[in-house]
Amino acid sequence: MKTTNRRNFLGKGAAVAAAATAVSAVPAKAQTASPTKRVIYRDGKKPAKTSPRMSGTVAYGNLIFISGVGYHKEGDITVHTKAVLDSIKAQLESAGSSMNKVLKCNVYLSDLKDYDAMNKVYDGSFGDEPPARTTIAAAGGIPGNSLVEIDVIACI
Repeated sequence: MKTTNRRNFLGKGAAVAAAATAVSAVPAKAQTASPTKRVIYRDGKKPAKTSPRMSGTVAYGNLIFISGVGYHKEGDITVHTKAVLDSIKAQLESAGSSMNKVLKCNVYLSDLKDYDAMNKVYDGSFGDEPPARTTIAAAGGIPGNSLVEIDVIACI
């Protein structure tokens, strides 16, 4: 019985031609372009005084990373969740994205007993196809006495 080596089936020339075609199909600009990090500010300009600890919204290529957003006023979990989601929506829109383009969402609850009430506000916020999500109860609470903190990764 004769066996055939698939690599030699079309001949070496065909394999080299196929590889060359695949490389040339990528535009020259895409081959050399390198994404850059940029910080996005809500009003479009860098504030006079910023915390060196973090940036609220950072874009890299076509991805947007929004740091954890909390709500630091009075209210129950529904008030806190709505305010946090409204803030995230505004940040996404100022960066040229939307809630429908969120790919990953992390939810941190001060108390896991708020899970169901948070979900009642959260459900539908990201459209018909919600992002991947992780939800945890933060041991020791969330800084600033927020009942919920949410961070997201989205595309433009």
